[in-house]
Amino acid sequence: MELKEIMDQLSSLTNERTKKYVVGGGAKEPVFGCTISSMKPLFKQLKFNQTLADQLYETGNYDAMYLAGMIAEPKKMTKQDFDRWIDKAYFFMISDFIVSVTLAEADIGAQVADEWIESDKELTVSAGWKTYEWMLGTRKNETFDEQRLKELIKIIPIRFESQPPRAQCSMVDFLQAVAISYPPLHEEALKVAKLIGKREIKLSESKSRVVDPLNDIVSEVSKGRLGFKRKHVRC
Repeated sequence: MELKEIMDQLSSLTNERTKKYVVGGGAKEPVFGCTISSMKPLFKQLKFNQTLADQLYETGNYDAMYLAGMIAEPKKMTKQDFDRWIDKAYFFMISDFIVSVTLAEADIGAQVADEWIESDKELTVSAGWKTYEWMLGTRKNETFDEQRLKELIKIIPIRFESQPPRAQCSMVDFLQAVAISYPPLHEEALKVAKLIGKREIKLSESKSRVVDPLNDIVSEVSKGRLGFKRKHVRC
């Protein structure tokens, strides 16, 4: 299937309610507002195809970029490919839920995420932390460098106040992922969660997010979810 035909099909799946939601989150035109469920039949037709994924991502259309993440072949992507994708991620729903999700399935996930965490670009930093979150939630514990995870936990209280809001949110998400999905460092993550405490992170003039990592971790543990892993990162 050619790119134009795919874009025409995406256009036919326009959902005004979904479009309003993603535009409210920061998506810029062109946006169709396709639901994930409506794109799944198209995904089944296309299957995994990195060439098409790159073409779709390059359009800058949010729905096409999301579909690109669905059909991407992360193990075929290089660091340069991921850097190119994150450079084109203009708002958090792309950086944190398309790019980082794709990177989390790549063999070079941790390597690239470590570099992104040191970036001076908010969405790049955010995607780095989110990549670790997605990996922690799916990969076996023995595949991680425990010492590196300890270093990242220690970094959070040192850097937290100086980080931009999206990075702060992703740091909290990472911390909770360690505490829930990586039991060997549960206690270490819990200590930092106490230091962060409950707070409001101002994302814009009209939007903010209240985080309370300690409460969220305790809540998840009480539900018997300590050690929880999902089967897949992507939908």
